[in-house]
Amino acid sequence: MPGSYDLDRRAFILSTAALITGSSARGDENQFGVLERQYGGRLGVAVLDTATGARMAYRADERFPMCSTFKLLIVGAILHNVDNGSERLDRRIAFQAGDLLDYAPVTKAQVGKGGMKMGDLCAAAIEYGDNTAANLILKTVGGPDGATRYVRSVGDSATRIDRYEPDANTCIPGDPRDTTTPAAMLADLKALVVHDALSANSRTQLLSWLNSCKTAARRIPAGLPAGWISGDKTGSGANGTANDVAIIQRPNKAPLLVAAYSTGVAAAKPSDRDPLLADVGRILARQFGSA
Repeated sequence: MPGSYDLDRRAFILSTAALITGSSARGDENQFGVLERQYGGRLGVAVLDTATGARMAYRADERFPMCSTFKLLIVGAILHNVDNGSERLDRRIAFQAGDLLDYAPVTKAQVGKGGMKMGDLCAAAIEYGDNTAANLILKTVGGPDGATRYVRSVGDSATRIDRYEPDANTCIPGDPRDTTTPAAMLADLKALVVHDALSANSRTQLLSWLNSCKTAARRIPAGLPAGWISGDKTGSGANGTANDVAIIQRPNKAPLLVAAYSTGVAAAKPSDRDPLLADVGRILARQFGSA
């Protein structure tokens, strides 16, 4: 399996080089640089059009803090375990009030009710970014080390899962902990929702959770045309960090896969970072929206 990531990465680099050469007149790649200068900080983007194989990239091999986008990977690990028979989505996981973190919009309401089913924890982690749900899932897959081993098993040699929530969101410049690259996360997304890292049933379930994401409306989806359906896992953290990993369904076309990461963005409050990712969505719509 590691070889599959290496092949994907080599293909990405080669196709990216071709895109940079071919798009210099159109300014497609340069538009990401314009956004970076406009909003400050660093922006990293990796895109794959699964209909044509066309790609776009900007700082795609640089490290960025993952924040809650790592929840896509640990839920993928749970679904992998469901596929091999070692986990069940209807298994109930017990937790107490003492397990709750500050951001627990779903799990907080379930304290004292006998826990939650694993599938409901996965939905809470993907759809709402519930940190308590994420930590319960992370413990189930063997903690950060176990989660990283799963990521390696799907061919990703770059991504690191080092800490539990909320410590994973410190986003200290230069800190390699809990980081990924846009190219690596794009390959992970492709493995989980397009290729066969998961069974067909598990891919369908994961896509359903992504399509029900409640935290992405002002990010990539805000820049997309009517009729395009974006399934997202977002992430936010300290030091002006905001991310969105998405599978975008376009009418009558195979999906578009996107991993967009930003950090060091100059914003008065966290929600002020969202327009940058909405503008990424607008660039993608212009580039990949034609017939």
